[in-house]
Amino acid sequence: MLELGITFDLTQLVMDNEMAKMISRAVKGISINDENMGLDVIEQVGPGGNFLSTEHTLRHMREQSHSKLIDRRMWQPWQISGSKSMAERAHEELLSILKNHKPDPLPAAVLSALHSIVENAEREILVRKRDR
Repeated sequence: MLELGITFDLTQLVMDNEMAKMISRAVKGISINDENMGLDVIEQVGPGGNFLSTEHTLRHMREQSHSKLIDRRMWQPWQISGSKSMAERAHEELLSILKNHKPDPLPAAVLSALHSIVENAEREILVRKRDR
């Protein structure tokens, strides 16, 4: 029964959401244009130069995926900071979401449609029970 989806792990959902965001970003591909290629920056910095300190690098670095759950630090800094696994960070994120997230209310028309669906389903169940 567990394999049939009767149980659900919210921490796993948080991890799956993170993976879906990363996949979505990857399938968008890479735009090849003058700005993204940074040919002018390559010319300015030159061979063996430091590209990490350029505004161009900083600007485009921010376009990449930034995972809340994947720790990309080297081993020792990761260990010093507590050695949290992705699942542990996902669980902390889940607790934060459950505590702090305030979803926008559903529009009245959507709420009405949902109530109608539930009411129709309840009537159908009652009819089936009577017909037995």
